[in-house]
Amino acid sequence: MSILVIRPHPHGEDLCKQLDQHGLPAIHLPLVRFNRGRDCPKIIPLTEQSQIIIAVSQQAVMFSHEYLTALDYKWPEHIRYLAIGQKTAQLLSKFTQQPVNYPGISDSEHFIGLPELQNLSGISIVILRGNSGRELIAQELKKRGAKINYCEVYQREMVPFNAEKMVQQWQNAAIDHIVVTSASQLSFFVSQIPDFCHPWLFDRILLVPGLRIEEIAQNMGFKHIIVVGSASNSDLVAALQPQKE
Repeated sequence: MSILVIRPHPHGEDLCKQLDQHGLPAIHLPLVRFNRGRDCPKIIPLTEQSQIIIAVSQQAVMFSHEYLTALDYKWPEHIRYLAIGQKTAQLLSKFTQQPVNYPGISDSEHFIGLPELQNLSGISIVILRGNSGRELIAQELKKRGAKINYCEVYQREMVPFNAEKMVQQWQNAAIDHIVVTSASQLSFFVSQIPDFCHPWLFDRILLVPGLRIEEIAQNMGFKHIIVVGSASNSDLVAALQPQKE
């Protein structure tokens, strides 16, 4: 059993190390690099006029905190903080020293079900995110009366790779499982793979964090998909260990 891990630095490397410690050989393929976003200067004025801050990812938290720290600005205490996933919530809570709520399943559909987001008439919300991304959260919260401001605090840049050469290496390494943690990475990854390699690719066992990515993967042609319910490395390792047996 060998695993291809499609996850950015540093979490992809950390996952590979954890898998190796459990006797599960893994190859890391980082497809995204991150840079500071154009909206970082807007963080302070937006947070000061908002009642809720939503962080969509750990990158959103990191780039926001780095910018605020450079200005010696502390996260405000009067705001309610929310995050899409557990790890993002933990990081945001660490930096803000405030409680951060998050859904049990880390996706937008479950996030909008949080009790804090049901009665939003007249509430200002800032969403810390990267360039592009899903619009579901903003669209739904606007329907509930909220005023939404996006703050693009980081930019994603996809990293091309020599797919034909890499597929040969993965076949030689007997890769039979693939871990991917976002829809954008999955789409880019598959777009780079030559058509004649698709039968091999779609016969791999694919592990994804949520139902939305599962649906996308099914439409692409993947036949064997495991929905982990989380993108945390510990949960991904736990999902892969039974596969070894």
